[in-house]
Amino acid sequence: MQIVSRNSLLTTIITIVICTTTISCTNNKSYRPERIKSEVISVNNSVSKNQELSDFIKPYKNAIQLEMDSILAYAPASYSKKDSKYNTAVGNMMADAIYEIANPVFQKRAGYPFDAVLLNYGGIRSALNKGPVTTRTAYELMPFENEVVVVELSGKQLNEMFKYLKQGVAHPLSGIQFELNGDGSIKKAQIQGRNIVENETYFIATSDYLKNGGDNMTFFSNPISILSLDYKIRNVLIDYFKKKDTIAPTTDNRFTKDSK
Repeated sequence: MQIVSRNSLLTTIITIVICTTTISCTNNKSYRPERIKSEVISVNNSVSKNQELSDFIKPYKNAIQLEMDSILAYAPASYSKKDSKYNTAVGNMMADAIYEIANPVFQKRAGYPFDAVLLNYGGIRSALNKGPVTTRTAYELMPFENEVVVVELSGKQLNEMFKYLKQGVAHPLSGIQFELNGDGSIKKAQIQGRNIVENETYFIATSDYLKNGGDNMTFFSNPISILSLDYKIRNVLIDYFKKKDTIAPTTDNRFTKDSK
């Protein structure tokens, strides 16, 4: 009588499994689905509510609502990006908020402040309405996840920026003085009250979206250097609102055009 050891039996079983797997894996037979079926399920009142899930979510939802509706400041009037032609109160407020709140963050890292701010008109997604200014207000103004970045541009690149601004769109500006003649040519283009020198460099705060060429701002695409502040524009606005008691922005002469 032949006795098979346990190890020998185990080895045989493993060998059979490996051989079977190898044969299966080397099978050239191809497979394809016989039928594909799709169905659109509308999410409406006909879908029954999951009470257990609703009860689970409720405390988190309430906490978020409380945070979103917390009052940070007050606006004595409503301000829309359509209120004026070349610079708007709400746009000026957004650009000035970045200059005031984000500049200390940049200066702490770089050792010097940035010179100016340029955002885009299309990035202003709502009006600043009269009444309480809340965290929700910041989300309505800037619902995107855009962050503040500071790009270093040469004077030559900055002149390309001013050529872009000749289009006459009320992009939010801060630290920039720009004036057009009546025929649309550039009358004045300054940073912090100084004319542009082509062989000097300037530090402009903007969004990561615009730095990547958004809104056709291609002059940002090849900066001399770039520093991301890891600071969402929306959070800048929230911190700005917290710092102010009243939010009452105005239009001014940062971007104008002669009537003649």
